[in-house]
Amino acid sequence: MNEDTRKMLLTGLVGILIGAAIGLFIGWYLWPVQWIDATPAELRTDLQQDYMRMTIDSFRVNGDANLAAYRYSLLGEDAAAALAAVAPSEDPNVLAAFEQAIASVPVVTPAPTPIQGPTGNRSLFGSILIALGVIAILAVIAGAVYYLFRSGRSGERSVASQASEFSRSVQKTDYAAMGEEPPIAQFVTTYMLGDDLFDDSFSVDSPAGEFLGECGVGISETIGVGDPKRVTAFEVWIFDKNDIQTVTKVLMSPHAFNDPGMRAKLESKGELIELVPGKQVVLETATLQLSATVADIQFGEGPLPPQSFFGRMTLELAIWTKA
Repeated sequence: MNEDTRKMLLTGLVGILIGAAIGLFIGWYLWPVQWIDATPAELRTDLQQDYMRMTIDSFRVNGDANLAAYRYSLLGEDAAAALAAVAPSEDPNVLAAFEQAIASVPVVTPAPTPIQGPTGNRSLFGSILIALGVIAILAVIAGAVYYLFRSGRSGERSVASQASEFSRSVQKTDYAAMGEEPPIAQFVTTYMLGDDLFDDSFSVDSPAGEFLGECGVGISETIGVGDPKRVTAFEVWIFDKNDIQTVTKVLMSPHAFNDPGMRAKLESKGELIELVPGKQVVLETATLQLSATVADIQFGEGPLPPQSFFGRMTLELAIWTKA
């Protein structure tokens, strides 16, 4: 997992944690849902039927027609269905008296009595403690993000960011000072060992801003096993919107260039070039010409053969339009 992916996942996780913390604090403490004055009409069907049986049984004991009618009315639209469901199991005489009571007595539903919500008895001191606790959690999360994202300490910056910084430090060739026509576009790209996803591309535009094509450099082949990948060949390419194909050349380490098996494996991708310091490679399309110059090169060290993989490689890409 590269650093950009790690940062994206971490950002999403932190956002979820912060949102959950704030949501729980607001939804469960500051403004929680308060269930008050609920009626039997909110019950499940089986519980409504139990409620109806208790209502009928209470009426059998006390004979209070007004109370029976009131309790019946609390089931609302479900009252008739609940009564029909329990009727077969009730005493026919009691049931008949109950039905007569609920039919003859007008029901007046009393106004609901407000019930103190769960936040009413909480002290100001308790609220402050909860708020401070939430702030402390957010501070810990923020500290963790800062620790993981900071890039000032050595070794904490990604290889790709180090490579980009190195590219910015490379002085581009001043073609005009050399008496040559300056290119319409000029880029510097750097690969460093450990950047397993190295694949740099650039848009080529005319001085007027018209899109002419694209160019770039990416990993073509690796050698050995394990991480990080040990790159033994790169592909430099250029795309011309006025051409029917993308021109590609393969830049190989000296060891790979002199290995017949590796050459046979890569020759289908394009012309094979041995990559050495100062090497200049030219790619041409119908209307564009790209010159790729090796500005810096270092080979990796280890158990693999000498000059078989790159520890660092910097290319300067200069593009001209063809007459």
